[in-house]
Amino acid sequence: MNARVIALFALLAAAWPLAALAQPESSATAPATAFPDGREIMEQVEEYQRATSDSAFNRMQLSTCRFGVSENRITCAERPRVKALESVGKNYGPEGLDSRAVTIVLEPADERGIGLLSYVYDDADRQNESWIYLSALGRVKRIASGNSDEESEAASLFGSEFTTEDMDTGKLDQYEINVLEESTEGGREVWVIELVPNEERARETRYGRIVNYIDKERHVALRTDLYDHYGNEIKRMLASRVELFDGIWMARSVTMMNLITNRLSNMAVLEIYTGINVDDEVLTQRTLTDAAFRETQLQEIRDQVE
Repeated sequence: MNARVIALFALLAAAWPLAALAQPESSATAPATAFPDGREIMEQVEEYQRATSDSAFNRMQLSTCRFGVSENRITCAERPRVKALESVGKNYGPEGLDSRAVTIVLEPADERGIGLLSYVYDDADRQNESWIYLSALGRVKRIASGNSDEESEAASLFGSEFTTEDMDTGKLDQYEINVLEESTEGGREVWVIELVPNEERARETRYGRIVNYIDKERHVALRTDLYDHYGNEIKRMLASRVELFDGIWMARSVTMMNLITNRLSNMAVLEIYTGINVDDEVLTQRTLTDAAFRETQLQEIRDQVE
């Protein structure tokens, strides 16, 4: 076993500058400049993401609130709704490109046992799969891929502004990838990289264009702008608390702002352990539906890291 732990940190970034809402120039009008290959950069970003979720056990805090503007800054306009989560993940397939993860709600008490099981495939011809278990109803519901402009409640990650699609990796073959420019984000030098879905992917995603601000040195997406199929920016994802973990940089806090509903959600990784032993049976629907089995398996994993 090679378990490591990172200490608890602050739950929710209090504010974001309004200046961060500036939008990049699209590939249609960007000047012709010699840039590195955007596909290679995004592959490196995804490789790092997968490395921090392989044979991993995480404790997380998910907070959601309505946001407003105060003194030229974006802040929560109400007390956030907070949920405590535990997650287990593992990589599979050639070079570990496919992954499976299960996430369980621990608190609040009335939502305890709600769970999400996700299978992510790197193969562009194979759709990712997700199932959510609603403990109050005692049943598992399959979550469809994001195939419309309207986000279904089921696709939401535990009632937050994150969706299952927002958390996926892979499927780079389904995008045209362009490096738009060099810029700065949060004082860091970044590549601004645009992903435009091909015709097939466009039928499956709610996003018509994705613009990533990739830290040149650390290969972390510090900001992601998400547009609908009509060119309107509808969501923005901001990463903070970027820390070195086991030789790889990762964002310990990620905030998703929904620019349509004026709501935001923050996912904070409180503890992360890798190199643990994860039984394949844990990453099945049995963990969602069988409470006794779930608790036994999770306790065995907790015992490895405590």
